[in-house]
Amino acid sequence: MDSFVKVTIGDEVKSYKFGTRFSAIAEEYLDRYEDDIVLVTVNGRLQELHKCLEGDCRLELVTTSDTCGYNAYKRSATLMLLKAVYEIAGHEKVKKLRVLYSIDRGYYCKMTGDVELNEEFISKVKTRMYELVEKKIPIKKRSVNTDEAIDMFKKYGMHDKERLFRYRRVSKVNIYSMNGFEDYYYGYMVPHTGYLKYFDLFLYDEGFVIQLPVKSRPKEIKPFEPKPKLFNVQKESTRWGDMLEVDTVGALNDKIVSGGINDLILAQEALQEKKIADIAEMITGQKGKKFVMIAGPSSSGKTTFSHRLSIQLMAHGMKPHPIAVDNYFVEREKTPRDEFGEYDFESLQAIDIEQFNKDMNALLRGETVEIPEFNFRTGSREYKGNFKNLGPDDILVIEGIHCLNDQLSYSLPQESKFKIYISGLTQLNIDEHNRIPTTDGRLIRRLVRDARTRGISEKQTIAMWASVRRGEERNIFPYQEEADVMFNSALIYELSVLKQYAEPILFAVDRQAPEYGEAKRLLKFLDYFITVGTEYIPKNSILREFIGGSCFKV
Repeated sequence: MDSFVKVTIGDEVKSYKFGTRFSAIAEEYLDRYEDDIVLVTVNGRLQELHKCLEGDCRLELVTTSDTCGYNAYKRSATLMLLKAVYEIAGHEKVKKLRVLYSIDRGYYCKMTGDVELNEEFISKVKTRMYELVEKKIPIKKRSVNTDEAIDMFKKYGMHDKERLFRYRRVSKVNIYSMNGFEDYYYGYMVPHTGYLKYFDLFLYDEGFVIQLPVKSRPKEIKPFEPKPKLFNVQKESTRWGDMLEVDTVGALNDKIVSGGINDLILAQEALQEKKIADIAEMITGQKGKKFVMIAGPSSSGKTTFSHRLSIQLMAHGMKPHPIAVDNYFVEREKTPRDEFGEYDFESLQAIDIEQFNKDMNALLRGETVEIPEFNFRTGSREYKGNFKNLGPDDILVIEGIHCLNDQLSYSLPQESKFKIYISGLTQLNIDEHNRIPTTDGRLIRRLVRDARTRGISEKQTIAMWASVRRGEERNIFPYQEEADVMFNSALIYELSVLKQYAEPILFAVDRQAPEYGEAKRLLKFLDYFITVGTEYIPKNSILREFIGGSCFKV
């Protein structure tokens, strides 16, 4: 006799046979959702649609407009892309295919081997991908022993994965396959290729781009509009990683166990210092620059960067004065709220723009001004005798997320500004096909810093991250290309250091909390890394802004 279980979906309680696949339940609800259902959560735990009911539960349907579903779509589309490339080119002719970093709304990929990358080749790959979509090929998952996975990827020539799994402490590895093509992916997949209808391919620079939808419109492919300045910074960072022979987590772990981490830290810090010195030279080479405007998303290291740039400007004969726009936050109760009723600290209206412009113009006129300091714990602006006065060689180094937006500094002369965009653009990949999202690196930085300096719990940081990201999309990213120069603050070794600080924070998230799923995901991600101590990290490192011990007041 069949047994039945109770399933709560929204306000409904329904009865299903024990062992019913989640895909069958999702089919019943297709007409109620605008976007494709690709995953489910079972009592708050994410599951793929091929899994089955095992008892009474609360079920939530996850679509491609949800973050988890959207990421599953991108992951699955990447697997389909790789299968098509290998089929069209021939496995024996592809030496290496790397999914490097985000560009516009997709991924930039590079390929080496005996293959001519041209429009004809891209057209054939694209056609093959659409054929795979039409066939609705299942994306299957199987679990293998770690040693078996190492041998398998060695045979496939995917040596980055072979190296990665040598440092895995778990005994099993989940392998995904699409009609015989096998690969490893960090995260869940959609059920079959029929879901992957929305993509495009473009030749770009030395490689190609798979253009994908945005989360807000998961059934729409927008025109390819790359940002050249941002792309060149990412490309430079990839060259740095290749030069240091650390382009993946496995390579970083190799460097750690071989005793080469100290040299790697010093080399990476030296590369950043040289870049900062070059920027200082650019600024001093242009007459009339009195305001260096530094902007970037959350946890980019803007404060430390502004101090280090100030030191380099001093070496070039200038008298810099670092100023944080955050010190001009309005009083907490006057902070605008977002569409969810939460404080929107990323909004331009969270800044007292009038007072900021009044003070900056007074300094420009040669007047003495007392600069405020914002107390994040009390939510109030305080004045503690920080007086500033500008002479002929003085220059203001101003950092804040809105500094590239001229609405912030509307009354300051354009010719007096030098604009810098800074972000932690992670140059390290998990392996050749699994990239590390820049947002993950910044979230881990913020978790560590918030817990240490701002009295904000790990649950609060995770809970408000989506709001932070929405604010960045509105207030920061549209102004990226207006910068005179860009700086990548990511350090190739930093996640191995942050791990020891982030893990206790993430383990503290209660299993019943809504934020637990994200905490668990980040813990699994950090498990790839071997931990590195802090003794070799310079006191002026951008990483010190987050872990503590900086020689600057951050």
